[in-house]
Amino acid sequence: MNRRKNVLGAAIAFGVLVPVMLSGCGAAGGLGGMAGAVPGVGGKCPDLSKPESILAFDFAGNFKISAQAGAKLKASTAAAVELKGFADQVDADLKAGCGAIAKDLGAGADFKDGKSACEAAIKGITDTKAKIGGGLKLSLNVKPPRCQADLNAYGDCAGKCDASVTGGKAKVECEPGKLSGKCDASCEGSCDVQAGAKCDGSCTGSCDAEVKASCSGKCNGKCDGKDSKGASCAGTCEGKCEGGTINGECKGKCGGECKLKASAKCEGTCTGKCSAEFKEPKCTGEVIPPKISADCKAHCDASVSAKAECTPAQVGVVASGGTDLKALETLKATLEKNLPLVLKVAVGMGEKSIKMAGNAKTVIEGTMSSMTEIAGSGGGQAALTVGQLTACLGDTFKGAISAAGSLQANVSVSVNVSASASGSAGGGAKGGTGGSLSSQ
Repeated sequence: MNRRKNVLGAAIAFGVLVPVMLSGCGAAGGLGGMAGAVPGVGGKCPDLSKPESILAFDFAGNFKISAQAGAKLKASTAAAVELKGFADQVDADLKAGCGAIAKDLGAGADFKDGKSACEAAIKGITDTKAKIGGGLKLSLNVKPPRCQADLNAYGDCAGKCDASVTGGKAKVECEPGKLSGKCDASCEGSCDVQAGAKCDGSCTGSCDAEVKASCSGKCNGKCDGKDSKGASCAGTCEGKCEGGTINGECKGKCGGECKLKASAKCEGTCTGKCSAEFKEPKCTGEVIPPKISADCKAHCDASVSAKAECTPAQVGVVASGGTDLKALETLKATLEKNLPLVLKVAVGMGEKSIKMAGNAKTVIEGTMSSMTEIAGSGGGQAALTVGQLTACLGDTFKGAISAAGSLQANVSVSVNVSASASGSAGGGAKGGTGGSLSSQ
């Protein structure tokens, strides 16, 4: 019953007090993004234009609430701003990547957001495949993007956000097999060798020597056991792969990702296990933080996700058949150039970002429903403080909740673009030997 009254109190505050105070705080704080005083209260709204300003703002002192309530409000507000910024960046990436595909394939331009651009890209891909003809066979060689969370940065965030963390820095772990970094000893797993190095295993990327692999370019040697003199090869190429990417054995230097046969020296970034301690550890999977408050976890998850380093995907289109060769070349060119940015969202961020956004949304909604308790922690000025909080932060919280939904929709449509690109005309998706689009 108490919770029901609290929720009702917060709703009344949002519905009644916000209109009264918008003129004072709209240009001053939460609604306009600039810090400023709130008339009749004596406090001021934080500058919501960047997370650093929020973290430096004294919520307890300015809003006359308890230290615990101030810490909760600070973490939730920072999470809201980080989540909105992250969602906006994802949308911009899809608007650029999908928009370029759609434009190249004659399906429109100047889209309002990433989702509409990707829907147009799917239409462009489908229409172009139909134009090429039903005999088209198409698959993708893909070196997946790798988005890495900085474990040291997460530890620093948790140490600053949660007073229960001792030593100022929390110990953060990574999902088994997903830890990456520089390994000065033996690497067991995969090795990103973008600079080019010998690959004792399966190479996805470029190769400067003979191969036995799928080849997105021209095969000089044998294609599925038959002589091939610079023709496209939709099967296995044994010889030189010219002007494309491979997925398989490289008898020279691999420029891309090498899945090692066994523990070996990695001249690049090792992902998996290292026989020594990783340097500059990053996590390509799920980050496992220490026990910290839900508000701080939401803030740190959003912050580290927004700052994640993503190595770009490499895409090679393996195609044969069809009758309209000009349309085929256009499709091949735009996918190889622009699909990597879409895969950054579909594969590199994927389910991790959806989970992060869902958790942050839950925390933010919980904070919104607790405004009466937060204000009440300050004692006698509870009614005024509720009005101040809602006027300053209401739109920021609601914007973050909307951003969480947008992020989920964008990840979903990016996956659909990837599936559309990897499917052949007249049939379902037929990923090539390097065409797995699942997160790695």
